[in-house]
Amino acid sequence: MAFEELTDFELGVHMRRLRTQIDGLEKEFSLAADAFRKRGAHLALGHTSAVAWLRANCHLSGTSAADRLCVGKELESVPELSTSIDEGEVGLQSAAAVCHLMEQIGDKRDKLDPEALLEWTKKMSVGQIRNLCKHLRYYVDPDGAERADEVDFERRWLKISKLADGMHVIDGILDAVGGAAIKAALEALARSGAKDGRRHSQRMADALVELAHHGLDSGTLPARNSVKPHLNVTTTLEGLQGLPGAATVEGAPISQKTLERVVCDSTVSRVMLADSVVVDVGRATRIISPATRRALKARDKHCQFTGCDRPASWTTPHHIEFWSRGGSTSLSNLVLLCHYHHRLVHEGGWQVVKVGHHQLRFIPPTDMPAFVPWRARGPGVPWAA
Repeated sequence: MAFEELTDFELGVHMRRLRTQIDGLEKEFSLAADAFRKRGAHLALGHTSAVAWLRANCHLSGTSAADRLCVGKELESVPELSTSIDEGEVGLQSAAAVCHLMEQIGDKRDKLDPEALLEWTKKMSVGQIRNLCKHLRYYVDPDGAERADEVDFERRWLKISKLADGMHVIDGILDAVGGAAIKAALEALARSGAKDGRRHSQRMADALVELAHHGLDSGTLPARNSVKPHLNVTTTLEGLQGLPGAATVEGAPISQKTLERVVCDSTVSRVMLADSVVVDVGRATRIISPATRRALKARDKHCQFTGCDRPASWTTPHHIEFWSRGGSTSLSNLVLLCHYHHRLVHEGGWQVVKVGHHQLRFIPPTDMPAFVPWRARGPGVPWAA
């Protein structure tokens, strides 16, 4: 068929007709797949399940194969749904959502009004009917839904793998409530203005790191072996002085700029070696005293980077003249910066310049556009006027 000869309306009619034919064929395929499963033909052909056979032989994903098998199994119990597929009133995906619901509630399906459900299925999008079926399951069979939730909860897992180059890969599955909680927390921290050049995925990554740093800095995490969890950075005296010297975080090397950022607010412990043997360990000392920290929070109240209102509890003290280069840990040489903007000043090449009595200018590096990245609000904090 020459599509260019059709009007827009005619092409749309043709596509709807094709979709009806395809869904009708999918229905027939689903019924055949269920007959195939009932025979146990997949076992005779060397596959452990009908889903596995369909995936290998019919170019389907596991989810798509399971949908077809469910439609084939449940469609006979809902004849009106079968007719609606043939007449193009309901697509296979919507039919699959209804069939999954029927399979899940089992002998409690008499509590449903199939005619009303079918009418809603005809009117709703695929996403809407899926959501409706999820809600109906909790209404019709709450005990079964709770058992299914427990099964889903047992599927949870999270893995953090370290790559050869020091980067980390995070992969996992969370239950519905746990995943929603993580997403809500990260989205709140990742909100940003139009001038923030980071992609949303980068802002979500930064939000996760910021959330972890906040947990570590708050001191509320449970101790392990009588020690509060913290990030270990190892460097040489030359490295602290800005001279060539190796610095590592948990064994992975880091740059001099990253080292300077980390030591802005850290606890320093001296370890003396002789022929690679530890001969002395000095007392751990905070670079910034608790009294100075309290005064700094009272003065700055939030991140001082232009346009950022992250509250003090979500910030880190920064030495305007870097501590590793001899800068003093006095109130006049300190400023509060959130995690993202603290990194901009060190690794990002931005400069902090005092232009008056605690009046600061943030100057971008010369090799980038002069824009001001906006940062997210702190929890419960409105945008600054």
